[in-house]
Amino acid sequence: MGLFGRVIVGMMPLTPRFIIRWIAKRYVAGTDIPSAIELMSRMSSEGACFTVDVLGEDIESLDEAQFFMDEYSRLLDAIVENNLDANISIKPTALGLLIDESTALANIEELLIRAAEDDIFVRLDMEDHRVTQATIDTAIAMHTKGLTNIGVVLQGRLFRTLSDILEVSSVTGSSTDFRICKGIYLESAEISHTRYREIVDATNRSIDLMLDSGAYTAIASHDTPVIKHSLESLKSRGMGPGVEDPRYSEPVPRSAGKGPGYEFQFLLGVRGNIRRNLAKQGHRTRVYVPYGTKWYEYSMRRLRENPEVALHVAKALLMPWSNRR
Repeated sequence: MGLFGRVIVGMMPLTPRFIIRWIAKRYVAGTDIPSAIELMSRMSSEGACFTVDVLGEDIESLDEAQFFMDEYSRLLDAIVENNLDANISIKPTALGLLIDESTALANIEELLIRAAEDDIFVRLDMEDHRVTQATIDTAIAMHTKGLTNIGVVLQGRLFRTLSDILEVSSVTGSSTDFRICKGIYLESAEISHTRYREIVDATNRSIDLMLDSGAYTAIASHDTPVIKHSLESLKSRGMGPGVEDPRYSEPVPRSAGKGPGYEFQFLLGVRGNIRRNLAKQGHRTRVYVPYGTKWYEYSMRRLRENPEVALHVAKALLMPWSNRR
C-alpha cells in the first residue's frame, strides 16, 4: 500500500483539476456555507452530528485571519438558523498563530465567546509539530478565562502525547475534552512513531489514558484495530450508549450535542458504513465536514502528507458502493 500511495501522489500534479474536484467532492462539502448546510441537513437523517471546518491554514497576513473570523461568524449563524447538531473546528494558524500569537489568542477568544452564546463547542485542530505546544497552551489559556466550550486534538503518533494528556487534564479537570487521532502529519522518527502497528498501539494507549483521566474522548479513527480497541475499552469501563458517564457521580456540564463521555468521529466520505453501524448501535458519531475555496489545496495536502489516504481514494473510485458518505 505504501508504494501504491506514493504512485497516486506522484500522479496527482499531472491530473486535470476537474478530476481532482470530482474525487474531492466525496470528502469536501463544497465551496461555501450553503453547500455545507445542505449536506449536513441530508446526513442528519443517518444519526450523525457534525464538526465543520473552513478550509485554509498557514496564512501569510493577519488580513487573511479576518476572513476566517468573518466566515466562522456566518457559519455559526447558519448552524443555529438551520437547527443543526454541529460544532466547529478551527486551525490556530488560520487565525494567525504563526504570525502574531497575541492576535491569534484574541481571535480564538472572540470566536469562543460568540459560539458559547449558542452553546456551540469549538475544537482546536492540531497541526504539525511547530505548533503542538502553542495549540495546547491556547486551549488551557481559554479554560483559565472560563471559556470551557473548547477542546484540543492530540495525535497518537507523537511520543509526547501521553504526557500532554496528563498535563491538560490536570489543569482543565472534568471539562477536559480531547479528540484523539493517529495524526495526518508525517513527523520525523525523532518525535513520533512511524510504523503502522506502533502508531495504532500508541493511539490505543492514548485513548485508554484519556478515558481513565475522566476526559471527554472523541475517537477519530477509521482503523478497525483502533475502533475495536475503543469499544472494548469503553465496555470494560462501563461506558456505552444510553449510559450516564460512570466516571462521575454527577453529570458533567458540557456543550450541547455531546455523548456520554465519548463519541466516534469520521472524515466526510470515509468509512461511512462503519459510522452508520456504530450509530445504529447507539454510539454518538460525528462527521468532520470541511468546506471552502481551498478544496484543491486540502485534497493535495492530505495526499502529500499521508499517502495512505490514497487507499480510500482508490476505494471510492473502484468500489463506491462500499464507501459512500
